[in-house]
Amino acid sequence: MKIGFDIMGGDHAPANEIEGAILASMALPPSVKIILIGDSDKAKAYLKSKNLDENTFEIVHTTEVIDMGEHPTKALSQKPNSSISIGFKLLKEGKLNAFCSAGNTGAMLVGSMFSVKSVPGVIRPCIATVLPKLSGGYGLILDVGTNADCKPDVLYQFGILGSLYAQYVHKQENPKVGLLNIGEEPEKGNLVAQATYNLMNETKDFNFIGNVEGRDFFNDKADVIVCEGFVGNIALKMAESFYRLIMKRGRSDEYFDRFNYENYGGTPILGINSTVMIAHGISSPLAFKNMLVQTKEIVEANLPEKIKQVFN
Repeated sequence: MKIGFDIMGGDHAPANEIEGAILASMALPPSVKIILIGDSDKAKAYLKSKNLDENTFEIVHTTEVIDMGEHPTKALSQKPNSSISIGFKLLKEGKLNAFCSAGNTGAMLVGSMFSVKSVPGVIRPCIATVLPKLSGGYGLILDVGTNADCKPDVLYQFGILGSLYAQYVHKQENPKVGLLNIGEEPEKGNLVAQATYNLMNETKDFNFIGNVEGRDFFNDKADVIVCEGFVGNIALKMAESFYRLIMKRGRSDEYFDRFNYENYGGTPILGINSTVMIAHGISSPLAFKNMLVQTKEIVEANLPEKIKQVFN
């Protein structure tokens, strides 16, 4: 297995990325190779500073970087030798099994659509993130930022994508899918929520258990929570703030420690024909290490193929 890793994206590149790759290489089996994509001179200099052989990793040299504030579509076409552009080129050519980056999120999304493309039948790919449950397991919420406005059929497909992720990556049998709303009753919410409820209530594509509310994020009512990206992103960042508040107050709590983004590292783009992972720009080496380990698990789950089988 070959995992391509953009070492030029993120706020502390390439040091944090390379350090994360070093940590991941010690946790992953020898059959998993991490391919560093970026400035080879900087990568070799960093490895040398750590007394590591410059041949510890295969390095694909690039000369350009897509900055965080650049327009995704323009940047991809104007910077063909950027780490993101080259990463997607290698992924499209089948030279990588997965591609990971903490760089420009928009460029990662656009690159996915232009290179490996979405699974036929998927209206809009999306991104998901895990929610730690009080009982000890994990839930999933999607979308968390890709699609700010969604029609009912798009939200319905998120239910399918989330259910497949929970089943094959989280190993949850017949995962429970809930629709985020302002009340449990079918008639609650705006017109989109009501129409989506009606679609989901008649489905055989996943185990729909009805509407769920914000208070259900961390309990066992649902394994997958579906919402539009606008709401999902707000919910995600609010959840992340719990951990920071606990830390600022000098407290330590086993449950809230699980809210630390470093434990998960990154999130996959669901609904495309390959495995692409997006990480926080502020990611630490530990976060990158955990993203790379998680990437291996998603590749092994063959999730894109599972999605194709449902949509074809």
